[in-house]
Amino acid sequence: QVQLVESGGGLVEAGGSLRLSCVANTNLRNLITITWYRQTPGQERVLVARRLSDLRTLYADSVKGRFTISQDNAKNTIYLQMNNLKPNDTAVYYCNSYPARYPWGQGTQVTVAL
Repeated sequence: QVQLVESGGGLVEAGGSLRLSCVANTNLRNLITITWYRQTPGQERVLVARRLSDLRTLYADSVKGRFTISQDNAKNTIYLQMNNLKPNDTAVYYCNSYPARYPWGQGTQVTVAL
């Protein structure tokens, strides 16, 4: 069974940066392209960043120009570099395929303070 473990979240001031990691327990080539999502209390998970099979990337409008998705196949890891963070970026961040097919991990909390 595929397992995805997110990490790298934390508390940061507005304008700061964080890099999230999503480690898979299998070779990334065995997975459907991994996508980053985020969720705030009472809301559904929404797509944040997606890496397509042809290596193109797609981003939610709210994060374009600030977030970058990348991956390291040797480490079975997908990253989300988040720069110029805003309070509205506060959420629990998850990784999964698109559409989500694997068990959800515990996510990693990102809190952006004013």
